[in-house]
Amino acid sequence: MAIKREPVFNGKEMLTIKEFATFAGVEQTTLRYWDEIGLITPAARNPENNYRYYSPLQVSTVNFVNVLSGLGVPLKTIGAIEKERTPQTIVELIERQESKLDMEMRRLRESYSIIHRLRDLIKMGLDAEEGEITVMHLEDTHYIHGPRNVWGEEPSYFETFMEFCKQAPSLRINLNYSIAGMHESVEAFMRAPSEPDYYVSVDPMGYDKRPAGEYLVGYARGYYGEFGDLPQRMMAYAEENNLILSGPVYAAYLHDEICMHDHDRYLARLSVAAKPEKRKTNAQASRWMEVT
Repeated sequence: MAIKREPVFNGKEMLTIKEFATFAGVEQTTLRYWDEIGLITPAARNPENNYRYYSPLQVSTVNFVNVLSGLGVPLKTIGAIEKERTPQTIVELIERQESKLDMEMRRLRESYSIIHRLRDLIKMGLDAEEGEITVMHLEDTHYIHGPRNVWGEEPSYFETFMEFCKQAPSLRINLNYSIAGMHESVEAFMRAPSEPDYYVSVDPMGYDKRPAGEYLVGYARGYYGEFGDLPQRMMAYAEENNLILSGPVYAAYLHDEICMHDHDRYLARLSVAAKPEKRKTNAQASRWMEVT
């Protein structure tokens, strides 16, 4: 015997789950799930076949659930306040959710920034030629540098890098950004190319900055700190082209473990500010030759 569909709830007829799903703009499977967890139960059931029937007025409850769940509020939380919601309780709820969303937005913005930076570095590497040395214009690059590295008698790259990583949280350094090495000067770099004075996080929100300008740039493949003869060849290139090199030397990795499986195929870019020199003194030439 079919259920008699009597007018109820202010003269509105009961709707089958299919009719109500279409009316409310939700899937039937969603209505069944909400019924199972006790969030929105049918207004009536056919005692013979247990079919669900809904009141058209229940669309307001569907809208309540959809709005809050769309804001990221868990269904469990929605169910707990569904029958006793008031303007005050909803204000308190959405204010808590607003704080959560603010944190999530900050996380997403930072993730986007990391992705953007990583993409740029990888693409730069794709355009680079192994062993190439050239002078090129580089844009501003912000970064956060860690504490000064301490190198012992038997230098260990991993020990100094792990020390940097341990201190990163207190310095608000996100290690998901690319980490570069920074030598304070050309002389310091040439003395120990594999021993940077600092490790720096290439964070666009960093308070330090490598200024835009013309830089002598060279590329080398190898594991971290392994540049082969690139430093010497860069110094020779500067001599041959009458370039004055000044300021820090940066060792950034365009291709590392994020995009390369072979450690020996990592791609490093060395860069140092360069400007042409009209006339070089013998003292300057001698100093460079001593360093190289």
